[in-house]
Amino acid sequence: MPTPRNIILVGPMGSGKSAVGSWLATRLNLQFSDSDRYIEEQTGVDIALIFEIEGEEGFREREEKALVHLCGQRNTVLATGGGAVLRERNREVLRAGGEVFYLECDVDEQVRRTRNTDNRPLLASGSRRAVLEELMLKRGPLYVEVANHIVDTTGRQVRQVGQNILRLLKQN
Repeated sequence: MPTPRNIILVGPMGSGKSAVGSWLATRLNLQFSDSDRYIEEQTGVDIALIFEIEGEEGFREREEKALVHLCGQRNTVLATGGGAVLRERNREVLRAGGEVFYLECDVDEQVRRTRNTDNRPLLASGSRRAVLEELMLKRGPLYVEVANHIVDTTGRQVRQVGQNILRLLKQN
């Protein structure tokens, strides 16, 4: 099956971008990259510390540079951070970088999937549900705008989501 230059996964935290991306990369014999992990590797510190020291704006600057680099690669499955779509420049880079899949996930599922994580700076304070709902209001339309395909991950296992993406790729 021919694959696009890159397969790019966008969506909210907890939607399964990293797990599905890794699964797809293995099945398609492609490289797997996670933009947040790439930033951590480049800086030597975790995302939470970058947020603490540089704030969200500093992190978004680093994220934009990482996306330009990662989307410039070939034969890669890329899992992006949940806020990667916030900047217009990032949306342009993502669209130009490959086939973009929005992994859609309802807030109840996001709450469930992120309940045992403490490394997500935007969820560090306040009601997890309220934060996730607010993020979806702002980011949901941007995910739709950038995506070539929308894949619902709510209540689905990694393999099911990955197989759905493989079917969509075959149709192109």
